[in-house]
Amino acid sequence: MKICIVGCGAVGSLFAAHLAKAGEAEIWAYDLWKDHMEAIRQNGLRLSGAADFMARLNATSDPQQLPRCDYGIVATKAIHTKNAIAQAAHIFDENSAVCSVQNGVGNEEIIAAHVKYVIRGTTFPAGHPIAPGHIGYDIKGDTWIGPFEPTHTSMSKVEELAGVITRSGMNTIALPDARGAQWTKLIFNASTNPVGALTLLHHGAATRFAATGQLFNDLIAEGESVAKKLGIELHGDPRALVQKGANAPGKHRASMLQDVLAKRQTEVDFMNGAIVEWGEKMGVPTPLNKAMWELIKGVEHSWSDPS
Repeated sequence: MKICIVGCGAVGSLFAAHLAKAGEAEIWAYDLWKDHMEAIRQNGLRLSGAADFMARLNATSDPQQLPRCDYGIVATKAIHTKNAIAQAAHIFDENSAVCSVQNGVGNEEIIAAHVKYVIRGTTFPAGHPIAPGHIGYDIKGDTWIGPFEPTHTSMSKVEELAGVITRSGMNTIALPDARGAQWTKLIFNASTNPVGALTLLHHGAATRFAATGQLFNDLIAEGESVAKKLGIELHGDPRALVQKGANAPGKHRASMLQDVLAKRQTEVDFMNGAIVEWGEKMGVPTPLNKAMWELIKGVEHSWSDPS
């Protein structure tokens, strides 16, 4: 079996390293971060923090070097999904399946425009780059995957991929309907990410500060209302995820905060923007999510010196 990690940044590297270390499948990593790919080729991929080990795997920034793969795991930022899957689509054939483990909603639709079988997924492990070839493993967590309904992906493919990932050390649950897990993560992200990005508070600090902690809860309530109207039963309580993240060791910065500090485009369109869009479609007011979306878009706009 061959698996390609499309987008081998922090989260993609967590999957790549575990799968490569387990040795059950041949692992390929594809990312435009050339220094990272070169470091992996030369010295292997190191994780430190929640787990500490080195793994050897194939890595490239040239999509033409990628072989045909049985499975793909797309772990890019949502804003890069369209370009990433277009570049790698040729390695997946009519028997392959590609799984998104990205933030937000809407990635599966983009992937399905290029490949036959798509798997809906959401993951909670988190990390951050330390140096090329070295990723800090901040938070352990489960992954949930299930068929992306429009592509009629078989449960056997979902279960096979879940089994390989689980045996590598990253617990992955196969679900007939993964929308509940995905929306639980979406609502969690849409509350914590923009607040962290706007206040510059790390996750634990923002949770414990009364004003931002209450804002988390109010944003979550809006997201829950939209999910309920869509008929999606959440896979747990997003508030519990907030507390779990706050109790994790270290000072974890939300990915959107990391993006803002680096003046990179954020995933807010796929998070708060998606909740606002679905709220409008379903007739559910989402004024707080709309405000978060507008404020983050304003921050992004400021980097281009609108004066």
